Amino acid sequence: MELRYMGFEQLESARGYRFDLVTKGDAPRRFVVTVDLALFRTHSVGIQEGPKLCAQKLQCDLEKNAEGAHELTTEDLRAYAQERAAAEARRMEARRNGPRRPKVPGSHPPPAWQRSRF
Repeated sequence: MELRYMGFEQLESARGYRFDLVTKGDAPRRFVVTVDLALFRTHSVGIQEGPKLCAQKLQCDLEKNAEGAHELTTEDLRAYAQERAAAEARRMEARRNGPRRPKVPGSHPPPAWQRSRF
């Protein structure tokens, strides 16, 4: 089973992301995941992340055998934004507390004023 992103449709203030579900031996099935574009701005999520987020949402819906319309909701985007912020905080903490490279004597040339002129 493979999801293929097939583009999007602009639907007034929303966007419909089209996906084909390709299963070996079967004809592709078309799905559309819609999202209100204002949600991207509200949760500080780039619109370029829409296809990835919609694919993840559709994958979850298909695993739950959810039928009907598929929609990326404010809860989905809020959870994504919170996880992204938490991951960034963990990266910053790791950088702050991470191991420092030891200074190796002689690894850098001495400043010009310390070099011999002869």
